[in-house]
Formats: sequence, C-alpha cells, structure tokens
Amino acid sequence: MFGHRSDGKKVKHMNIIDKAEPFFMPQRIDAVNYTTVKVPCATLDEFIARERRNGNSYNYMHLVIATLVRIMYTRKKLNRFIMRGSIYQRNYISVSMDVKKRLDEDSDNATLKFMFTGRESLPEIKEIVDKEIYKATQGGEVDKTTKFASKLVKLPDFMFRWALAIFRWMDRHGMLTKGMVNASPFHTSVFLTNLKSIKLGHIYHHLYNFGTTSMFVSMGKEKMEPYIENNKEIKIAKFMNLGMSLDERVADGFYMGKTLKLCNDILANPDSLLQGMPDDGSIPKKLIKRKKQKVKKVKKVKDKKPKKIKPLKNKEKHDERMSKIKIKKKRKTQGQENIINNQD
Repeated sequence: MFGHRSDGKKVKHMNIIDKAEPFFMPQRIDAVNYTTVKVPCATLDEFIARERRNGNSYNYMHLVIATLVRIMYTRKKLNRFIMRGSIYQRNYISVSMDVKKRLDEDSDNATLKFMFTGRESLPEIKEIVDKEIYKATQGGEVDKTTKFASKLVKLPDFMFRWALAIFRWMDRHGMLTKGMVNASPFHTSVFLTNLKSIKLGHIYHHLYNFGTTSMFVSMGKEKMEPYIENNKEIKIAKFMNLGMSLDERVADGFYMGKTLKLCNDILANPDSLLQGMPDDGSIPKKLIKRKKQKVKKVKKVKDKKPKKIKPLKNKEKHDERMSKIKIKKKRKTQGQENIINNQD
C-alpha cells in the first residue's frame, strides 16, 4: 500500500510529460502502439544448424525469448508498468506464454511464466523454458496459474465476479502477495505467443488492462519475401515477423526506437546470446556488432584537366620583337627583288 508493491518500485524524479501521460491515458488500451520487427532468417538458420552439429538443439522461440530477456535487462524502461497513474520498475524479468498440451482443439492450455534475472546465457534460458514446458505438457504437473484459476472457477458466477473485483482492488493498492503475483501470468514483463508453431502469421495482440503487462509479442511463421539489397538489386529471402504491442507510457518514442534497433542487432548476431551478461546491466558492443559485408571498391576515374595556357609575361616586348622580325623579312625580300631587277 501507499505506493509500495511486492513486484516493483515506484519510479521517482521523472519529467513532467512522462509523469502526466498515465493520467491522460489511464488504461493500457489507450496507450498501445503497434509495430513489426522483420527478422532475416538466414543468420538464425546458420546458427541453429551449426549448434545442432555441436549437440545443442535451439529453435526460433529460444532465440526470441533470449533476445526479449536481454532487452529487458539492458533497456530498463521497457520493464516498467503503470498502476493508478504511477510508474513502477519491475523487480524481476519474466516471460509468459500459453502452451497447448497437444495440437488438438479439445486439449487443455497451460499458461506458463518463465522467471529470469536477465544475466542468463542462451543455454541457461533454453534449460528454463524447456523444463517448464515439459512439466506442463508431459510431466503431468499442473502449473501455478491453472491451480489458482481452478479454485476461482469453482465459485458461483456472482462470487467469481466479486473475487475478481477484490483481486483488482488489491492489485491497484499494492496488496497482492508475492505468491499471488508469481501465479498470475498477467503480471509479467512480456507476454509471448508463438503463432509460428501453428503455422500462422504474426498478429498485433491487445494489452490486458488486467495485470501489469506493458508488452505483447507474437511470433509469426517465416515466409519468403522480396527485399532490396544495397538499394539496387531486388532479391528474395526468408523472414520472420514479430508483431509487437507496446505501452507508450513507459518510455518515449526515441527510447523505443533504440530498443527495437537493439532487438534487430541481437537477432542479427545470435552468437552474442551464448554469453551471459555482466551484473551492471550493460551490453558489450562486441556482442551486438554486426558482420560488415565486404563491398568492392570501385576505382575512380580522374577527369583529365585541360592544360592551362600561361599568359605571356611581357606582351609588349613580344609584339615589338615580332614586328622587328617582320620588318627584317620584308627588307630581305625587297633586297632580293632589287638584285633581280638590276640584272635584267
């Protein structure tokens, strides 16, 4: 209560605009922005094939989750949420997602919530994700969310409605216990849906007003798309689209833009995910440095400049000398003519 919560700390010393936005847009649905991140698959496929030869089995979902965790760790504002007009910094990093126990319409869903510190490497993230998915689909364990929801749905409708109203009121006033927050998939850093697994394209999912989720990401099935290389040649390559829904109240457009660029940089260099992150939350530049493509240098042909005609230093002297030469030639020709005439 009084601004204190079990899942986050109130952000202080904010500028006027950031502090006022939650009051102008009190609900997440008022402040949601949608964008698409187009991910080239060639580098990801090469990485997955190489690691598979080394005995490590990764897929696109592992890489996307690892990228989201790394973004949340390095770009702190993206891991914020709004409650009653106040902005909170989340105490943890988590990714929620729904998993079908079987690819069947009548099979049950399991809503999972993966907890991270943000410093994990890709192998560690894969271990956490695969372990929770195995428990929910084949291990026979019931996840925390299903356990919690199963108790509520047994109540009569009017009592169920009252229970949710009390739950919302407790959430708004910071009275939810840590166990209740951990059991809720809606109190998470990011909610992920893997539509690629059911061969569907990406969508732009809404943000829930219930809970504290400020980011929703959907993975679409990869497909061949045309692109322009070096602003010259049209080519076709495989791309995977990520549909993102973001709460604009947690960070401004400039911050979000740099975050999306970082997302592209990490996915363009998946080898950086194999290393863990430092404790200070920074990301080494060498880990996200893209491989520069070699560009053939074209020799520049220098234009031959016309020779400059130097002006005469003393034009008067030149003219005088030329006139003397002409007079001598004229006298010489006249002298020859006189000799010929005398002979005649």
